[in-house]
Amino acid sequence: MRVAVALSGGVDSAVTAARVVEAGHEAVGVHLLLGAGSVPETRDARGVADAVGIPLVVWDLRDRFEHRVLDYFTSSYAAGRTPNPCLRCNREVKFRGLLSRGIEEGFDAVATGHYARLQPARDGSIGLHRAANVRKDQSYVLGVLSQDDLRHCLFPLGTVTTKDEVREEAERRGLPVAHKPDSTDICFVTEGGAAEFLAGRLADRQGDIVDARGTVLGTHHGIQHFTVGQRKGLGLRRPADDGKPRYVTALDAATNTVHVGQGRELLVGQVDVEDLSDTGTALGPHWRGLVQFRAHGRAVPARLEEADGQLRVHFAEPVSGVAPGQFIVFYDADRVRGAAEIVASHAPGPSMVPEHE
Repeated sequence: MRVAVALSGGVDSAVTAARVVEAGHEAVGVHLLLGAGSVPETRDARGVADAVGIPLVVWDLRDRFEHRVLDYFTSSYAAGRTPNPCLRCNREVKFRGLLSRGIEEGFDAVATGHYARLQPARDGSIGLHRAANVRKDQSYVLGVLSQDDLRHCLFPLGTVTTKDEVREEAERRGLPVAHKPDSTDICFVTEGGAAEFLAGRLADRQGDIVDARGTVLGTHHGIQHFTVGQRKGLGLRRPADDGKPRYVTALDAATNTVHVGQGRELLVGQVDVEDLSDTGTALGPHWRGLVQFRAHGRAVPARLEEADGQLRVHFAEPVSGVAPGQFIVFYDADRVRGAAEIVASHAPGPSMVPEHE
């Protein structure tokens, strides 16, 4: 096969390239220009391509990345949502952009350094499964890929059990990035965090911080500086009546209000979802299985229902830290079934909450 190997400049994609070549495929390294800090990564990608003995091409996808990912990230925070730019990037840029152009240019498949496994299913579909390395598993961020996408993908690191194994292989093969540090989860967010990134994109707007009774406890300079579940940095001088810490429980963009409360107010029993996609066969309205709403979070039992045109996920037990804007990914055991975006969350009913809460 003629394979486009996505070379980011890191060790995972470097070993991926070496394995693709070793498997006998005709490989071409493809480096994607996505953001402002691309020069060092491009240099490292070129060094890897030279070491592996394959040509390197550079595709400039900065405009697509800006409009499909950065604008989405910014507008989500402005609306009081908690976005996941990695899933958005995988769907709109790294795979859709890379795959579509790759196929146009005659490639049969795209190989990336993601930790996930592909396995043929009995029905003839290609199943997306968790990686052998559970700690590095990236099946969650690939949950937005379609069956057509998966048929053109290769994930050579899916069977690797530890990251040390990858680095040892890179060193053994003489790859120049063998000991390069791992990149951050969100590539465009620097040490200053999301607040620093958003500072030049969203203007501060003062609003109130209120408790569950509507009592104003303080003011803030913009809801983009907060996320649901946040405990530190609230700037409240007035302690809670019971002395317990407060958490951000909701963000209201319409009124520019930050709501805070006790930890139990973060518990969620159901979420409404939209933009449901599947990686193979469609998810039915009475599906039951496991769901995950963070990249490395715990998978919990849940069921999917539809009522009056609205899809709702019911958790088998209360969960915490779930907010609109996040993606929820559906699993049958270790196979990814699909993904959807959370648009609303609902507190658990009395029967779901343990007595000590």
